[in-house]
Amino acid sequence: MWVTDECKTSFMEMKWKKVHRFIVFKIDEASRLVTVDKVGGPGEGYDELAASLPPDDCRYAVFDFDFVTTDNCKKRSPSASRIREKMLYATSKEGLRRALEGIHYDMQATDPTEMGMDVIKDRAK
Repeated sequence: MWVTDECKTSFMEMKWKKVHRFIVFKIDEASRLVTVDKVGGPGEGYDELAASLPPDDCRYAVFDFDFVTTDNCKKRSPSASRIREKMLYATSKEGLRRALEGIHYDMQATDPTEMGMDVIKDRAK
């Protein structure tokens, strides 16, 4: 699995220039590439990130939190996702983390209740 340059560039823009609030990544199964699916502007919040995640497909997401000085990586693998897709995302996570330097916390969510703000704040303590 390869991470595209667009993923790395978007992450660096978020990390250093603060032009993105969040980035949603997806795996293109045909090309076996991790690509950018959606980028949230600096004025968007966590609710917009949560709303941008499809209810039945796996995604990776990175959000720039105000209350933490480091970036957070979140992997979402809904229960309704295909088994093959879940396996693909599970085996690709470490490659994405290595490509995006500066991610210190990660978590997996299978439904929206597992990615609530209270859960994230508790994890980042």
